[in-house]
Amino acid sequence: MKPLFHTHLVNGTRGDPALFIDFQFRRRALMFDLGELSALEPRRVLRVSDVFVSHAHMDHFMGFDRLLRLMIGRGKCLRLFGPPGFVDRVDHRVHGYSWNLVRNYASELIIEVNEVEANGAIRRSRARSGTGFAREVLPSTHCRGGVLLDEEDFRVRAVHLDHRIPCLAFALEEKTHLNVWKTRLDAMNLPTGPWLNRLKALIRRNVDDDTPVEIAWRDGQGEHRLVRPLGMLRKEVVREVPGQKIAYVVDAAYHESNRHAIVRLAAEADLFYVEAPFLDEAAERAAMTAHLTAGQAGRLAREAGVKRVIPFHFSARHTGQDARIEAQVMAAFNQDAPGAVP
Repeated sequence: MKPLFHTHLVNGTRGDPALFIDFQFRRRALMFDLGELSALEPRRVLRVSDVFVSHAHMDHFMGFDRLLRLMIGRGKCLRLFGPPGFVDRVDHRVHGYSWNLVRNYASELIIEVNEVEANGAIRRSRARSGTGFAREVLPSTHCRGGVLLDEEDFRVRAVHLDHRIPCLAFALEEKTHLNVWKTRLDAMNLPTGPWLNRLKALIRRNVDDDTPVEIAWRDGQGEHRLVRPLGMLRKEVVREVPGQKIAYVVDAAYHESNRHAIVRLAAEADLFYVEAPFLDEAAERAAMTAHLTAGQAGRLAREAGVKRVIPFHFSARHTGQDARIEAQVMAAFNQDAPGAVP
């Protein structure tokens, strides 16, 4: 199965948290957190449509300035999601600069900010470069089940965690993954091409099987056009399988309330990005700073039944000990696996 999402920790396991999530075959990307972004090429930054910020500590939010600078004058619309107080924080960041010349740009940058309360209420605002980013208050909304973004083929959910301040954790869930059987296409003398994306969109919308699907392509013999019923194509060339799930957890105290929320959010994730700043021997320091230890991260991954755990956000106090941190995570993760040594 070719995954719809391709993930990249912009700054590796030790740098500022910033997870870049690219969409296969699309000029679009999402981000979880906005740490330092200088390592991310501008062409990739410009694909970002939505950013989900866990909280506004500097190492999770300072990359906003680079995002802003690169998107000015590009005709972009950027959506931001964050915890309580986020609307004001974004507004303050934007108005730390002077915008007297921004009206000279032919294309406007629009920034929409969504501030997520623990009760599901979402406070919203919008700012346009053409007005010097004057804040426009938008009607508030409410998210059900923590769903912040719900599109045709994926959704993003969030839960609130305790880091001595509210901190969001996120899960990106592909609704259904649709595999195209290339051998079946060949047997039916059908080409690959953009029509397959239209086919997948119709299937996800649960359109009636009698719906005609146009298949058009060009080759050395000229242009071709066929029409086939959706139901036949769904049965013959498409295989529906469970979608990909990516969970992301940073900066969380280890206690029962957080544990329960994290395990539910990350349940059966394909990829579980989880902070592991401290070795188990530094558990007292981890508790003081409301962070996880390596062993705690591994146990959360095991309880959630994830397929793969990816620890990151390692503390500078353990410089040179990455292998030990990862070993402690994996020891806790594999503790109850078949064949594991007690």
